[in-house]
Amino acid sequence: MEWEEIIQRSEDSFWGLLGGRVLSVSPSKVEAALTAQPKHLNSVGIVHGGVLSSLMDQVMGFAVIAAKGGLQGVTTHLNVNFLAPLGVGELIITAYPVHETHRTMTLHAEIRNAKGELGCMATGTFRLPRSTPKKQPEA
Repeated sequence: MEWEEIIQRSEDSFWGLLGGRVLSVSPSKVEAALTAQPKHLNSVGIVHGGVLSSLMDQVMGFAVIAAKGGLQGVTTHLNVNFLAPLGVGELIITAYPVHETHRTMTLHAEIRNAKGELGCMATGTFRLPRSTPKKQPEA
């Protein structure tokens, strides 16, 4: 699957609803951005934790695709640490792989504001597809 197709499919999904944009893609790192607006805030006036968690989950998913040459994984575990409040303005999301086994990949993600201040970070584990289809028993 080509990146243009992946991005287009993502634009038509929850990622597009959030308003995320992919900035750069390589097998070792994916960078994305979101211009946080009032609609992304919670009742306290900071970016909602669900928005931040979703951004990191999605960008780690993109990093799986980039690292695995187009194969997609599914999130099986997401651990998020909220470190500092983030407000309206440009947010930069970065994700990269840190460990891989035969069927899983663990990644790290973080979100920083335009000043470079770290607002949150996450680790995620993604289940990878089998590299070859399972053989069906012979009848």
